[in-house]
Amino acid sequence: MAQATSPTDPTLTRVRSHTTTVLMIDDQPMVGEAVRRMLQDQEDIDFHFCTDAGEAIPLAKELEPTVILQDLVMPDADGLMLLRFYRANGATKEVPVIVLSSKEEPVVKAEAFALGASDYLVKLPDKIELVARIRHHSTGYIHLLQRNEAFAALQEANVRIEQERAKSERLLLNVLPQPIAERLKQGQGTIAESFPEATVLFGDICGFTEMSAQISPVALVDRLNQLFSAFDHQVEYFDLEKIKTIGDAYMACSGLPTPREDHAEAAAHFALSMLEEVKRINELVGSKLNIRIGMNSGPVVAGVIGRKKFIYDLWGDTVNTASRMESHGIPGSVQVSESTYELIKDRFSFEDRGEIKVKGKGEMKVYLLEGPLAASD
Repeated sequence: MAQATSPTDPTLTRVRSHTTTVLMIDDQPMVGEAVRRMLQDQEDIDFHFCTDAGEAIPLAKELEPTVILQDLVMPDADGLMLLRFYRANGATKEVPVIVLSSKEEPVVKAEAFALGASDYLVKLPDKIELVARIRHHSTGYIHLLQRNEAFAALQEANVRIEQERAKSERLLLNVLPQPIAERLKQGQGTIAESFPEATVLFGDICGFTEMSAQISPVALVDRLNQLFSAFDHQVEYFDLEKIKTIGDAYMACSGLPTPREDHAEAAAHFALSMLEEVKRINELVGSKLNIRIGMNSGPVVAGVIGRKKFIYDLWGDTVNTASRMESHGIPGSVQVSESTYELIKDRFSFEDRGEIKVKGKGEMKVYLLEGPLAASD
């Protein structure tokens, strides 16, 4: 049932609900009482009355009315001035305002509409007409609020969806190269390609097994994560592709999925940076880790395997030989095959290690990468 409240009434604090809430500002309490009586049998209309023009804006912010009944002539403030305030204030900018006047003056009426009035009534209006106009304007405003809230909810949902999409994108790119991820998202099933020229690199942490017996599992994983994260940073810097980690081994490739002519050179720079990262972390944490690195260049086949846990992997003799270069290498060194050596021998210095017996390959000529040649060399 409609009821009147004063600005200090505790019922003014309420949870916003999209019901018909009327705020009336008029300096004559008798007029307010008359309107209250007209609305008292309207159970869905919440009526509030205020005689102080100075309280109009603060009270409107607190009540969040769906309709404002505004007297046009008041001793403390011009009704048109208040109308300007309503339209300039964010809390009341869109709230319908029905102007009440004792006279029907076309000029004043026109000015009121120009300032944003929603309606104009000569007081005291007929009850049926007043209720009808209140319902009409309140319903329209409630629909506007609902549309705004629905739009805001949609915007919020879109933001959450975009955040989740970006999160999924980052997770996907953590395990797959971007070009491959894009092809998978487009629905391509089997992805397998041949690359005539690429350089494959394997790095294996020496002394890691011994360390695992001396420190806690958490500390062990933390140390490995610290080291591999440093490798990841260097992989990105030199624009190689990390393929995977296998225990304490790290595998990367240069020249795929986007081919590049300098694949062997880029891999060499990355391999040397791995040695530097191991030294840096040893000095930082006081460890004595070492790494053995092997490289080989040649044709490879690359593709995606798996359905639940995708992995981008490499196959072919080039991969097997690169693995042998690492396993038959020397801790703290980068051992390369003759094919890799021939590609970068004019840009890097090497130690000729001669021929060594390689499991499954027989005698192979290998070299130890020392560093890039100076510009004058």
